[in-house]
Amino acid sequence: MPFQRLAISIFLSVLFWSQSAHSNVQLSEQAEIIVLILDPTQVELYSAFGHSAFRVSDPLNRIDMIFNYGIFDFNQPNFYLNFTKGKLYYKLGTGNYSAYKNYYYAEDRTWREHILNVGPADKQALFDFLVNNAKPENANYYYNYCYDNCATRMRDVIDLTLGDRVTYDYSFAEDSLSFRDLMDKYLEYQPWGDLGIDICLGSEIDAVASGYHYQYMPLYLEQALLSATISTDSTTLPLVRQSATISTSSEVVEESGFKPIHFFVLFFFIVGLITHRGIKYNSAYRFIDIILFGVTGLLGCFLLFLWFGTDHLSQYNYNLLWAMPLNLLALALLMKRTKVNGLRFYFLGFGILQVILIVIRELLPQEIHFALIPLLLALALRSFYVAYTLKKSEE
Repeated sequence: MPFQRLAISIFLSVLFWSQSAHSNVQLSEQAEIIVLILDPTQVELYSAFGHSAFRVSDPLNRIDMIFNYGIFDFNQPNFYLNFTKGKLYYKLGTGNYSAYKNYYYAEDRTWREHILNVGPADKQALFDFLVNNAKPENANYYYNYCYDNCATRMRDVIDLTLGDRVTYDYSFAEDSLSFRDLMDKYLEYQPWGDLGIDICLGSEIDAVASGYHYQYMPLYLEQALLSATISTDSTTLPLVRQSATISTSSEVVEESGFKPIHFFVLFFFIVGLITHRGIKYNSAYRFIDIILFGVTGLLGCFLLFLWFGTDHLSQYNYNLLWAMPLNLLALALLMKRTKVNGLRFYFLGFGILQVILIVIRELLPQEIHFALIPLLLALALRSFYVAYTLKKSEE
């Protein structure tokens, strides 16, 4: 531990010295401001959306730096609490380009570099902004999936420094996708991650994204930059002067073998078989009710926490129509030896609600993941069965 602390202290000292050393640098005529775009990779869920960063290259001043808005620190105070609450600090980190390049090569990433077509004054303005933004007192920001991430920060840096001289062609956004639709495009090979996002994030991300907001995805940031122009005193030029592919990944993506739809279809048939045996042998098989209504009730409590206790874009979550916290109370009453009169009406109503939810699923303001349909059927089937048995016991 002492050695680790010493190493961290040395690293931070070098980083601070590097930022201080560059804070008053006047870029040479050979300087370039470059945008790096990394293609998605399926190694991790977070990497499935790609990545972006700035590179500042100035051979005369021996500068070749990366400015990366996608850094977070596991050692930051209250890391896990902040992560849970949706108040996780990300930061603008800096580093040597060659080190980043070696890292991306090791990760087998596809990445491209786009040299911005800006003059010396604009290059200096961009560089000064990034250096100032990388100072410890300025580097941190609250990460947001859709509105404040590594890609939107880069868009904002360009807008703040170059102003309304930059004009974007948003024709790439004519398909009018929602924030969720844009996520789904990159989650084809991450079906379980896609399911988790669709359950936890509410209807806020089902709003149609404008071309401006499409840029929360790095590849759309790239499209926006490639189609943009910048006005000078005498003419209008493409914002990107030159592009190059630095590396091409050899990754072969394989589809997940066991997907959520397979799991929930299998689960529905198991629930159906157990319910059939219950009717045939007059047995309640309450363990399946504990699983179904217990898990959905607990999940509903978690979704309520996300809604009211965090900043995770989890408000107005229509998944609460099936993951209902009241299921826990209903289950507790169901497990009592003496049954509460009228409890069957809760299960009957809950079962009807699941059928309605399946029918109107496409009309809701929020997308309910298609893989959940067998689960909704299982909830409806078991609810009707429980209501039936409770009615028999009352009679």
